[in-house]
Amino acid sequence: MQLNSKQIAYLRGLAQALRPVVMIGNNGLTEAVLKEIDSSLSAHELIKVQVAGDDRALRTALFSDIAAQAGAIAVHHIGKQLVFYRASEQVKPQARIVIPT
Repeated sequence: MQLNSKQIAYLRGLAQALRPVVMIGNNGLTEAVLKEIDSSLSAHELIKVQVAGDDRALRTALFSDIAAQAGAIAVHHIGKQLVFYRASEQVKPQARIVIPT
């Protein structure tokens, strides 16, 4: 799924009110972290991930790795927070995110 800049901006706006649901610590991107990200995306569609550490290159690499491994869209990366979106059939219809076209 490809999103245009207007759609990405819409998701970024929705993500501002979110709190991080997954924290990546000193152990990095482990299987347990990926599993938690996957289950969070299935439950919420739009999630925020907090990354510990000050290595900017590592956070950038994590941003693209998580998106690829979770089958998600990398929405936003600012500081130590990463935002991802993946449409989910498990979310109740009234709670689904409707992205403008």
